[in-house]
Amino acid sequence: MTDLPQGPASRRVDRAGVVIAAVLAALAVVLVWDSRQLATTTMYGMGPEVMPVVIAIGLGLLAIGNLVDALRGNLPARESADRKAVWLILGGLVLLIAIIGLGGGFIIATSALFVTTSAAFGRRALLADAAIALVLSTLIYLAFDRLLTLSLPTGPLERLL
Repeated sequence: MTDLPQGPASRRVDRAGVVIAAVLAALAVVLVWDSRQLATTTMYGMGPEVMPVVIAIGLGLLAIGNLVDALRGNLPARESADRKAVWLILGGLVLLIAIIGLGGGFIIATSALFVTTSAAFGRRALLADAAIALVLSTLIYLAFDRLLTLSLPTGPLERLL
């Protein structure tokens, strides 16, 4: 039996792809609308509203491409999700929010997210991941705080630095 090219009758519209395209387009519209609400205080022609518009253009292009592929039925088949991995990542995000909300600071919060995400991807070296996360989070915090002079949430470790 030979593989014959399948005609248009075998291709179906991917409804999930159309929904994803609509969400991407809606997010692009929200970004453009929100960037127009920012007060422009620069005299050079470009202010803080430029980057959200650039990102919105990218999201719009992604939405168009996704819609075209969804209507043509060209999107690849989806794999089944690993529920344990999804719950680990969601748990890491909840930990991140809770730690920052309770005053734990950026370093501990992002370290918790790093460890749970690496566990979600199948890595089981929790102590090594915690050490790597603490070092990377500290370097990122120092880069933002000292080099870029941007404020990140502070906690006990950040006050020691």
